[in-house]
Amino acid sequence: NKLTLDDPKVYKLLQDCDTTGVFQLESDGMRGYLKKLKADCFEDIVAMLALYRPGPLESGMVDDYIQVKHGARVRYPHKILEEILKPTNGVFIYQEQVMKSAQIMAGYSLGGADILRRAMGKKKAEEMAEQREVFVKGAAKKNIEKDKANEIFDLIDKFSGYGFNKSHSAAYGLISYQTAYLKANYPVEFMAALLSNEINNTEKIAVFVEECKTMGIKVLPPDINKSELKFAPGHAEDGKESSIMYGLAAIKNVGSAAMALAIEERTNIDDKESPIKAANIQKTV
Repeated sequence: NKLTLDDPKVYKLLQDCDTTGVFQLESDGMRGYLKKLKADCFEDIVAMLALYRPGPLESGMVDDYIQVKHGARVRYPHKILEEILKPTNGVFIYQEQVMKSAQIMAGYSLGGADILRRAMGKKKAEEMAEQREVFVKGAAKKNIEKDKANEIFDLIDKFSGYGFNKSHSAAYGLISYQTAYLKANYPVEFMAALLSNEINNTEKIAVFVEECKTMGIKVLPPDINKSELKFAPGHAEDGKESSIMYGLAAIKNVGSAAMALAIEERTNIDDKESPIKAANIQKTV
């Protein structure tokens, strides 16, 4: 919770699309956009999570955001909106931007802007028509022509089909950043945790074991004398290569309760509490 949001290793990982196991950023489609985006700040992560949904993808907003980031000329619907839309490369991405735009451009109160937000969420044509009238009248008081006001409200109306709340996207983005940070800085521990989290999902385990190989992390076979119940970080026998010991509970057709008992018996033998324990562990196994 105390991480800074500017770790270069995180953005290198995102730019390399090395996002298997990274919250919300591991799908093939998302990787494709990350490759184009070349994210280098937290705002990019937050924006991508809001943009990677059917509405923005179909409208071309994602491409607009990426192109402006890499030098394309930004076009603002009106110069009065530059301050609001500059952080998102001239694109309406968040509900909060629409609310602020209504305040600045059409004189909405905070309460009125929230009514607009709710009308957008309900997607009711009659409510949006009422809001259009309020917006155009308010804009006229700021010397904004009716055609321009309607043009901008058209953008808002279109936005209502896919508008996302920035506070939600930022919260998701923080978890995305944290998981990327752990993978970039503590890869062995992170992958061991991922594997343990999916210990009953054979398909996921196969995917993550393959990812470990790609990362140069050796997954050691299960060992009744060394393995823990879950996957555990460690080192290969030569002590030089990073490795993960296979979790006993992940072995097919072997119950975790039986493996937990085996580990308990093994621990007791190691403690040399009783010579009878050696016979018990053999019987258990």
